[in-house]
Amino acid sequence: MPKITYIDHGGSARTVEAAVGSTVMENAIKNSVPGIVAECGGACSCATCHVHVDEAWKEKVGPPSAMEEDMLDFAFDVSPNSRLSCQIKMTDALDGLIVRTPERQG
Repeated sequence: MPKITYIDHGGSARTVEAAVGSTVMENAIKNSVPGIVAECGGACSCATCHVHVDEAWKEKVGPPSAMEEDMLDFAFDVSPNSRLSCQIKMTDALDGLIVRTPERQG
C-alpha cells in the first residue's frame, strides 16, 4: 500500500497507508488527520480539504482541473502547490507523497 505523509501547520507529521484508488482526503478522514475538514465529503464543492503538495511531488500529482481551480478560489493560503485532497487519487506511483495542511481551511 502506498503511504501519505501529512504535515500540519505546526510541523507535526503523520504517515498513513492508503489504498490504491482512494483519495488523499479519504485517507485523512479515515485516520483522523487534523487540518482536513472535508465538509462536502469529496464532491469538489468546497475548499475544506485544501493541501499544499510538497514540491518534490508536484509534477507526479499533476495540476488541478478547472473545476478544482475554481474551488481553490475559496481556500485560505493558496499557493502554486495547492490542491484539493479529494481530487488526488492514490496510485503506487504516489507512494511516499507528502502534503501539508494550511493554518486553517477556507
